[in-house]
Amino acid sequence: MRGKILLGLVLAAVVALGLFLGPLSRRGVVLRVFCAGSLTLPLEEIKGEFERQHQDVRVEIEPSGSVACVRKVVEVGKAADVVAVADHRLIPTMMMPEHADWYIVFATNQMVLAYSNSSRHAGEVNSINWYEVLRDPEVRWGFSNPNIDPCGYRALMVIQLAEWLYNDSSIFDDLIIENTAIKASEEGGRCSILVLKDLEPNSKRVTVRDKSVDLLSLLEEGGLDYAFEYLSVAVQHNLNYVVLPPAIDLSDLSRAEEYGRVVVTLASGENIMGAPITYGVTIPKNAPNRDLAEEFIEFLIGDPGREVFSRLGQPSLSPAVASDLEALPPSLRPYCEEASP
Repeated sequence: MRGKILLGLVLAAVVALGLFLGPLSRRGVVLRVFCAGSLTLPLEEIKGEFERQHQDVRVEIEPSGSVACVRKVVEVGKAADVVAVADHRLIPTMMMPEHADWYIVFATNQMVLAYSNSSRHAGEVNSINWYEVLRDPEVRWGFSNPNIDPCGYRALMVIQLAEWLYNDSSIFDDLIIENTAIKASEEGGRCSILVLKDLEPNSKRVTVRDKSVDLLSLLEEGGLDYAFEYLSVAVQHNLNYVVLPPAIDLSDLSRAEEYGRVVVTLASGENIMGAPITYGVTIPKNAPNRDLAEEFIEFLIGDPGREVFSRLGQPSLSPAVASDLEALPPSLRPYCEEASP
């Protein structure tokens, strides 16, 4: 009798242990998200709600410039569950097919010139005279490193497009060439910009940081007067900003051909053609937690994510656009349409 009781206790313990170990297998799981710096605040909000619904999961958001974000996976070999970048084209050009099978375009943005109340000419700068303000020798302004961050190479595109819009052929020379080691040549109505590894910025006039969001504290503390940023970042940080014309702010999806007149060649040799700003997301092939990554992206491109992005000043795409619907995880297909050929 005593043996039967002991056997029963052992069996009960085994069953209880099995029930305990089931959820334990996902307890303490870390979902690692590599993202563009401009996605930090919206993804932190999405992370909070995701963790509330998945209390056995901890989401780690690791922001960097989008180019650097991708390089951590493809060159350094770091494992990420989700990669979300500020230029979706980085995924097919740098990650596919070896490191990813698909991508989803889920949001847009626009370039602005951000400033604070204490910035020089804060009371007079506007969408017509902003480049004249930046020409002032007393004005200090900044942009992010084009070799690392799409906002940086987009700032160069904005400045070059401004030459054509305002019919002033010296804007790029005065702002960029005279203050950095960046070079440019123009032929047949198109411009090629060459970004060297060492940008050699004139520190009295221009500041360059790895991520555009790294310039925010300098703006807020008076170390900079102006910085090229995304609209969403300026809104999220309560900064003043100049709304640039659609012909140069890279926001208009119908102006791809116009924007494409500018090509930026990075120090790596990669050519980046001007294009409307579109954000992309994927799951790398080496993702440790693919199922959870799918759930997180479903959260991102579904109603919860769209609400967060809308509130934080960044338009999301509904439906999102997939590179290849058939290659997508089935759970994500209802939120997407396939990209036009």
